[in-house]
Amino acid sequence: MTERLPQLAYEELPAQVRPLADDILKVSSAALGGPYNALLRSPDMARRCFDLLDYLRFKTSVNKRLNEFAILIQARISNAQYEWWAHEPIARRAGLSDAVMDELRQCRRPSAMQDDERLVYDFCVQLTLNHRVPDALWQEAVTRMGEQSVIDLTVLSGTYVMVSMLLNATQVGIPNGGALPLQELAPEEIRRLLL
Repeated sequence: MTERLPQLAYEELPAQVRPLADDILKVSSAALGGPYNALLRSPDMARRCFDLLDYLRFKTSVNKRLNEFAILIQARISNAQYEWWAHEPIARRAGLSDAVMDELRQCRRPSAMQDDERLVYDFCVQLTLNHRVPDALWQEAVTRMGEQSVIDLTVLSGTYVMVSMLLNATQVGIPNGGALPLQELAPEEIRRLLL
């Protein structure tokens, strides 16, 4: 798989875009790579996406472990190799267990989830694969997490679907030719295995 967009260098960016690049460089483990390489080609949109991603990653009302779990769920559903590669170590540092990540990577419902992880898994999988959640699951999420966290989790899920699409459309590879972390599966197979 060949990346479709050459990597932008900071020096190539117009002067008015560099303040955004500076903000990205403060938080991105990928520097201007990953999704930012594509987003910077549309600077106004990139600023808006960056601000949203900054909130969803660092200021959200959702617990960091659960937030990163939700991102990995989107990566698995979308076969988003780079997204998984970038967020697995962050999820591990946030306290998500290797057992949960390993089963999800293999496209299996993790068997060793904590109860709050089970709730996030069910919510995110239903929302992403069915574009809605059943009433009972919605009510459980609101009761246990609160309305703000459920809204933040919903927006996080949708935003990382967008990030997955951007990474897949532009064919962002693993840095230095690293191994792909996910087995590529057809959407119908992912749906069958995760629901």
